Amino acid sequence: MSSATAIIIGGGVIGLSTAYQLARKRFGKVILLEKGPVGDGSSSRAGGIITGLLWSETGILARKLSLTLYRELSEELPGYRFGDVGCLNLFDPPAWPERARLLPLYDQLGAPYEILDAGEMHRRWPELAPGETDIGLLDPLGGYSEPEEYVPALAQRCRELGVVIREGTQVNGFVQRNGRITGVTTADGPIEGDAVICTIHTWTQQLLAQLGWPSPFKAFVHQRYVSTPLSADPTAAIHLPAINANPYNGYIRPARGHRLLAGGETGWREEFRTPAPDFRMSALTVPPAVQEKLARDLTPLVPALGRTQWESEKVGLIAFALDGEPLLGPLAEMPGLYIGCAFHSGGFAYNPAAGLLLAEFVADGRTQIDVSAFAPDRFAPGDVAAYLTTTVVQDGAVQRRH
Repeated sequence: MSSATAIIIGGGVIGLSTAYQLARKRFGKVILLEKGPVGDGSSSRAGGIITGLLWSETGILARKLSLTLYRELSEELPGYRFGDVGCLNLFDPPAWPERARLLPLYDQLGAPYEILDAGEMHRRWPELAPGETDIGLLDPLGGYSEPEEYVPALAQRCRELGVVIREGTQVNGFVQRNGRITGVTTADGPIEGDAVICTIHTWTQQLLAQLGWPSPFKAFVHQRYVSTPLSADPTAAIHLPAINANPYNGYIRPARGHRLLAGGETGWREEFRTPAPDFRMSALTVPPAVQEKLARDLTPLVPALGRTQWESEKVGLIAFALDGEPLLGPLAEMPGLYIGCAFHSGGFAYNPAAGLLLAEFVADGRTQIDVSAFAPDRFAPGDVAAYLTTTVVQDGAVQRRH
């Protein structure tokens, strides 16, 4: 076992997954710091949908890792099971050619898929009523993960593996020695180590501004809802895949207790600027009209939704880098510091792979797949400055769903 110490900032799924993988590698001492309870940010507000059919080679390879790891975690984590129902990505005819151009890449990288017309989709899932021109791209390995099951199960496994999880501990700065990041500062004093991994989502911008590093991403409010049960029978189940319902402005999937979980963007809203380090996502709100519109948009696709009401609402943030791809890896100009953030709306989908890759960077100095396309400092400084000084609405950002 190594005698080194890794400090992870952030107790969401990216931080927990990184801690889990470092502990499995017997890296040494692993300390995870979270200002609230674990999962208190976007992780507990996620839709949890995952597909491997992404838009870049790096993303596809990373998602292949995630899908493999989710199935392994289903066997390892008590009380957790990956929703192995497939993921259906829907397109209308104008949007389909852009995705169809990626099919040879899926073939090359071994990412399985099926192309389905409306009739075939309805035959397989009678509860689904796609429009006659809708095109379905089915990822048979995709599915979903329930945050309420996954987050506590992963945190408990981390503790069993010896990870020190300190909740209620907010990081407010960094320790630097000889040009290297060697620790963090908290209200209780400094904590020093050999590697610092920052996974704190939108708070990354404020924390890393202390080091003079402008984080090249923007955040937007995102909301998801869970319906009332479709049946009083607790053993009943609705036969649907997880669906990225792009022509219907949202996504929808089965949820626990014969419910439906759905979410969508509010493309008219301006970017959200995190106001202070102690900001909590529980302070976010959305107008009631948003949930009403989501129901109107998705009910034609899943008519069963019309027999329910929204039982719960959770509002969080999603973050998009300048090119829409994640920020993952070391910061070359700040040795000792690693970053994992800006996973668009797919943080939950990326997290098993992101944790493994960050752990490989820290423990091994190399990763099993090339993720240079995700390098946090891949952008030209002038491009970052121009991006950050321009205020945009969500529809003006790179569009990515899970």
